[in-house]
Amino acid sequence: MTTVTMMLLYSGKQLSPLFIKSAGVKKSLMTVLPLLSSIRGFGQPAAQTHPHLVAEGEVTPGLTKKEFHQRRCSLVRSALETFKGMKSVNDHLFIIPSATTVYMINEIPYPFRQNTDFLYFCGFQEPDSLLLIEAKTSKSVSTGEHESHLFVPRKDAAKELWDGPRSGAAGAMELTGVDTAFNSGEIEKYLQFYNSKHKDFVLWYNHSKPVHTDFHNRIISQLMHDHRHKYLENVSELCQRLRLLKSPAEIQLMQQSAKIASEAFVEVMKFSKPQVNEAHLWAKMDFECRLRGAEFLAYPPVVAGGARANIIHYITNNQVIAGGEMVLMDAGCEFHGYASDITRTWPVSGHFTEPQRKLYNATLRVQEACIRMCTTEFSLDDIYNHMLVLLAAELTQLGIISPDCSYDQRLNLARQFCPHHVSHYLGMDVHDTSSVSRKIKLQPNMVVTVEPGIYIPEDNYKVSLEFRGMGIRIEDNILVTETEPVNLSASCPKRVEDIESIMSNR
Repeated sequence: MTTVTMMLLYSGKQLSPLFIKSAGVKKSLMTVLPLLSSIRGFGQPAAQTHPHLVAEGEVTPGLTKKEFHQRRCSLVRSALETFKGMKSVNDHLFIIPSATTVYMINEIPYPFRQNTDFLYFCGFQEPDSLLLIEAKTSKSVSTGEHESHLFVPRKDAAKELWDGPRSGAAGAMELTGVDTAFNSGEIEKYLQFYNSKHKDFVLWYNHSKPVHTDFHNRIISQLMHDHRHKYLENVSELCQRLRLLKSPAEIQLMQQSAKIASEAFVEVMKFSKPQVNEAHLWAKMDFECRLRGAEFLAYPPVVAGGARANIIHYITNNQVIAGGEMVLMDAGCEFHGYASDITRTWPVSGHFTEPQRKLYNATLRVQEACIRMCTTEFSLDDIYNHMLVLLAAELTQLGIISPDCSYDQRLNLARQFCPHHVSHYLGMDVHDTSSVSRKIKLQPNMVVTVEPGIYIPEDNYKVSLEFRGMGIRIEDNILVTETEPVNLSASCPKRVEDIESIMSNR
């Protein structure tokens, strides 16, 4: 008997057959639900309402119910492997909340973005929802067998009038393929019942950084302090290890995200001219990405003209770029949940000056050498350390670092001219899987960035005047394979000749 069935018997309430995990009932229900969907609507694109985006059997564009189920199975297997051999522990409960709506002021929300881990395991896009996964060591350690339950906002005609349709419990089941679905108001009752019927279970939950403050404070913290379970584990670290390796479907989405951003960069380069406002380049990038199917930019872009490029995370983007200056743009888009992250630097006049060309080509040579290292032989930290050696050599060749400096001094100066790491993991988040060490060797199906830079502030009087005030970064998105690295953003021009050719045809 499942927990859901037991709960219904225990509560003595007449609830909808939707919540009884019975193969016959569920089959009958799935026959009726599609007929209701056109009347009811969903809180996110679905095959029934957006056939141009979502294919039959997909939860989100490109990702099927089967893939989401496999992800949950992988999570269960990974978790249970941690407790392998501990006969006293048989039950495992995973709690993964969604994000909630955040408001600028009363009734005016910021654009909603779903909690990444929640989205990864079920594909449900609505706020104030929660995914529960139940598993038993005796059944699941090799197969990942589990029961999945979604708790979602209740259908509410008054609220939907203002905020748009909600899927409701019935729609959530139909969309995602989870085993059962409830209204969010049932979370507390469900957890109380689970806790009363299970002893010494492992609770898997991101307790160190709660995603949904209300659920945490009002409901989950009580479960955490209950004496009936001995073990509390952070599920986020397991989630990120799984997200680190991309499936073929994820790689296709990331390829498209990089392609969209690359094409948009070309249009922004063409749009550039002396005295252009940084804000206009930002707007052009946003427009071109959305025009090609991206939902929005993946992060606030850096659009830094002239010496402002030396501010690594400059996002003010409100200055005019003078003729003769370069602009450094760090931007990417989010395409059906997957981010791109590209940086290009180019002269708004259309032609590099000789000092700009020298410093730019030095950066490009370092970047291309680092891209070649994106293989299973190296870690991101290995690539970073080699970048410092290469940068030191290039800067010495340009006379920016004195040849009289010792090897260690040159490396220290290279760190000053490039104060950030050369790479990070990329995926559903821009700085993806941040809990995963950059010391581990790269593996096939990882996607990483490669982004060396050279930054010379205007007041660095130790450097020749011709280079002062320049900031250059070049960044691409790289897929690690069994053999050679694949540059997903290769269509975004970065050779001096290609950039100048594009801009000469404006």
